[in-house]
Amino acid sequence: MKDALRSRKGLSTVVTTLIILVVSVLLSAIVTFYAINVTTTRVQEESLQIYKEQIWHNGIDFSEAAFLIVNTGGRDVVIDSISVRGQTCAWNTVYYNKTSATPSEELPYVTPTGNGTLLGRNATVGSTTYDLAQANSDLILKSSWSMIVYITDPDSVSVNDVGVTVGFTVFTSNAQYHKECNVDASA
Repeated sequence: MKDALRSRKGLSTVVTTLIILVVSVLLSAIVTFYAINVTTTRVQEESLQIYKEQIWHNGIDFSEAAFLIVNTGGRDVVIDSISVRGQTCAWNTVYYNKTSATPSEELPYVTPTGNGTLLGRNATVGSTTYDLAQANSDLILKSSWSMIVYITDPDSVSVNDVGVTVGFTVFTSNAQYHKECNVDASA
């Protein structure tokens, strides 16, 4: 018994093991919390909101869709494509206007030209007139900016869809944003 009390070899091994375990757990916890802090506070997220969605059909042969995209995220966004009812819209059927002010009124139906385009047309929302430009490739939307988007003759929307809910999706490299609305008559 006297020899067991004098032997410090067993006690120092246990204490050493505990110290190593406690230090390694503390270090891993510090590294984990630092990594979480870096990824959550320094990464700016993408966030788009879609408002004022409308789809119209003129009752004969022309349909038109319109909506407002607001970039509420902390970084600029590239819009890769837009689809209506799962059918990707060609860029030459997409018309847009980027603005730093967000319109509060509903988007109006814009009467197309004789060849079914919106070239040279404007959208008057409230008291502000927005010139519509035709898209030819991916659209870039700055952080905190808005974009008015019109699509002429979106695929798969016909006169039989008046009163039916139709969905459309905006695709970016990181996400997709889906909205639905009813098809209305234009006149």
